[in-house]
Amino acid sequence: MRRLRDDLTAAEYGADQVVAAIGGAGQSGLGRNHTVAAQRALAGREDPLATLIRLFVLQQWQPASAVRRVVAAEELADLGILARDKDGFRAAVDVRPFADETDQTAGWVVSDHVASLDTRSYQPAPDHVLGVSPASLSLTQITPHRPVGTALDLGTGSGIQSLHLARHARQVVATDVNPRALTLATLTFALNDAEVQTRSGSLYEPVRDEVFDLIVTNPPFVIAPHTDQRLVYRETEFSSDGLMAAVVSGAGPRLAPGGSLHVVGNWAHVESVPWPDRLARWVPTGCDAVIIQRELLDVYEYIEVWLADAGLAGRPDYKQRYEQWLAYFADLKIEAVGLGWIVMVNSGSATPRVRCEQWPHPVSQPVAADLMAHLAAMDDVSWSDDHILGQTWQLATGAVQETTGRPGQPDPEHVVLRRTDGLRRAIEVDSSLGGVLGACDGELPLGRIIWAVAELLGADPAALQAEVMPRIRDLIAQTWLTPVDQSSRAD
Repeated sequence: MRRLRDDLTAAEYGADQVVAAIGGAGQSGLGRNHTVAAQRALAGREDPLATLIRLFVLQQWQPASAVRRVVAAEELADLGILARDKDGFRAAVDVRPFADETDQTAGWVVSDHVASLDTRSYQPAPDHVLGVSPASLSLTQITPHRPVGTALDLGTGSGIQSLHLARHARQVVATDVNPRALTLATLTFALNDAEVQTRSGSLYEPVRDEVFDLIVTNPPFVIAPHTDQRLVYRETEFSSDGLMAAVVSGAGPRLAPGGSLHVVGNWAHVESVPWPDRLARWVPTGCDAVIIQRELLDVYEYIEVWLADAGLAGRPDYKQRYEQWLAYFADLKIEAVGLGWIVMVNSGSATPRVRCEQWPHPVSQPVAADLMAHLAAMDDVSWSDDHILGQTWQLATGAVQETTGRPGQPDPEHVVLRRTDGLRRAIEVDSSLGGVLGACDGELPLGRIIWAVAELLGADPAALQAEVMPRIRDLIAQTWLTPVDQSSRAD
């Protein structure tokens, strides 16, 4: 693997170079699982980079002479990375370059090939191992990349999360129930010279009583009926969203004080039970959590997405599998499925504090810092009114003001404050609340600001305070306002 790393480096087989070689149309086509545009962009090229792109990215047979000029073909065939095919080679696995701006991690990931390339009918093997996916990218973006002592990659798959963790954790443990996943992840780690411990087993069993400063997981979260055609990377033997519940509830004893869990996954919307109430029950004593629902799919949308993912579209048993899935959802009274993020911290809370929110709007990635700020704000919201009023606050630095109104009118009809960072929240404010927030610059306590604004507006200070305080608490919870540590300010 060290020699392969040297060969890939010499050929400049990196994410930016591949995109430059296949062009924007080629990259977009691959996003749709089509290779034609990329093939046309490489027409006439026989250089090492083009050979590697055809071999690994486009999954094409390449003549032996071309492959041997670039890599140690026979050794890679013995290792199972290449497969001999007549007078040439095919890639037995995908070795794909990646570069993530979230934390500037770059390298290569070893996984199984993308299914259904160029509309071919292909059903993944039960132990299929995914490469970098939108879900794995999302997990990276909700995970803080701060220095920690220990980190756990629960269900590592191809190992992409561990590559990120290895940049800022002194010790990384990667687990998976799928032996093939651990095999390919081990190749990924060796190829990138990353020090990661691998362990086999389900959920937290491989780490027993160990504790971690950071746990990340994109578990096999698909809610599906039990069949003998289960795909390990996405389905388990748990009923409904039981695996997600086990991941969250089981994390409490495995988190060090102040440690956090970051999850991307699905959860069921069950008839007559509000989804926030169901998910709040997953959070163990001693922990707080923020749960953001990014999408909500009805049962038909959800089933169609995952039937296509399994390569079943157009197959004879498609409708049968569809009906089986619908019956399974009906038995469990599942009426929709949510997709989103769960971030939980070991805060020591006697009673878990959980904020659940539907947020399908565009966000500014990465959102990790904003989500962690939401957790920190739970302490601030619990303060008494007197404490909040006596505290000095800072309005979010990413806030901008927008005004709208009829042309020619002296005053705007609407004033909106909008965040340009994190979840990119927006709120409409009137003159009193807008005046209070605009003066929150870390200089004066909130109580003095409210009284000063009341004097400017000719309003009763006590009445204005009673009016704005409920909004202020909401804005603290939404991280619009953060307390300023007066002891750390310069004179």
